[in-house]
Amino acid sequence: MMTVRHIEKLWDARLYARLCEELLSARPERDVRLAGRLNLPAAVAALAIVRLDELSQWHVPLYGKLVRRMLSFQEEDGGWADPLTTALCVRALLCGRGDGEAIDRGLVYLANLQKSKGLWPAVPIRRLPADAYVSAFILFELADHARFRDKVRFDDAMEWFEANIESLEPETARLWQLISLRSRPTRRTTSSRELLWARETSLS
Repeated sequence: MMTVRHIEKLWDARLYARLCEELLSARPERDVRLAGRLNLPAAVAALAIVRLDELSQWHVPLYGKLVRRMLSFQEEDGGWADPLTTALCVRALLCGRGDGEAIDRGLVYLANLQKSKGLWPAVPIRRLPADAYVSAFILFELADHARFRDKVRFDDAMEWFEANIESLEPETARLWQLISLRSRPTRRTTSSRELLWARETSLS
């Protein structure tokens, strides 16, 4: 189990890759690809903030230190290097009913990169192809937040996944299943096709 002391020890030692792996190991969105994409300080700080929030440890000095460090990496365009990392950092800032300009700038960054069909590219270049896995990760991290849903083309993204369920690779499909089951109250109706897909993937 990740304790505050353990997180702080690894963070202070700058063992970012190890801390990233340990923080991801117990998370529902874990995937072997994430450890390689999220092992830089900004993303690791965000993961640690989310974990501390889950442990109700927002009052410890480490929490504020991680927030300040993460904010120092926010770029002029409002993002943190790429859409995936940005989604995670915005989620961390939204912990504990967070508010502020950094969140707004991060959401604008994501909205500006979103493609016409509702998905996001893997890198911060809008003309590049959409990436279903990155898009599913963004939705997983932020779909519960009204500010995110209001800022981006949320329905377009959800409808794209509903229409393309059968073509998703396994890890993307698993993330989509988690999103779908969790976000039903914010959506119109869960289709019978989607319910069947969720049942089948949960049994596999």
